[in-house]
Amino acid sequence: MARLDGKVALISGAGAGIGRASAIRLAADGAAVVATDLDGERAASTAQAVTDAGGRALALPLDVSDEQQWVDVVARTVEQFGGIDVLFNSAGIYVISALEETSVELWNRMMSINVTGTFLGMKHSVAHLVERGGGSIINMSSAAGLIGLAGHTAYGATKGAVRLMTKDVAAEYAAHNVRVNSVHPTYVKTAMADYGAEVAGASLDDLGNKMIPLGRLAEAEEVANCVAFLASDESSYMTAGEFVLDGGAIGILAL
Repeated sequence: MARLDGKVALISGAGAGIGRASAIRLAADGAAVVATDLDGERAASTAQAVTDAGGRALALPLDVSDEQQWVDVVARTVEQFGGIDVLFNSAGIYVISALEETSVELWNRMMSINVTGTFLGMKHSVAHLVERGGGSIINMSSAAGLIGLAGHTAYGATKGAVRLMTKDVAAEYAAHNVRVNSVHPTYVKTAMADYGAEVAGASLDDLGNKMIPLGRLAEAEEVANCVAFLASDESSYMTAGEFVLDGGAIGILAL
């Protein structure tokens, strides 16, 4: 029996990167997966990859900043699969911007997607986890939600907010056996890392060698491994936690 057999996982931002890798991994571990993304075609591509491998999946378009869309996606998930056991709030945007060059429009856009999107996902899903006797919420934060970085005032603020929101919801729903944890990667080999390397004028290999004691950037599948663990009952005594996947970047001083 696979460790996620019988569980239903709702994933935002599942069209690419960590969200896609996690959808594929959770399905491989037995979960029925609802893959959502702002780009409905990319969500459909992820769902197709799951079904091609013998898994169960549903693809739905979702703008995470739109509350009614969350209401509709949650209702459709419950209609299709009977409930929700796992919510992975993976959707997010990443923009590097100096403080004095950060517009209010950019600030509000990042907040609406990274913070409000996570809030709405939890708000409209959590009752269904409670109905199932508990479950797991996994929120995508970042190393930037733990430490300060130049050019990351807006992004870091969003990821710090996700980090603390995670603990607040964990406190509120612990009595219902709903576990809530945050995941904190540094750069992962996705489009976000490509963008970061472009801004830094460096290659991905240069970023890995410079920033990461292990000497490389993470693969999306390595983050998905952590997500799958947190989604499973193997992490049944873990809540309000911060799971750092950084190759040692935060804990080891590079001299």
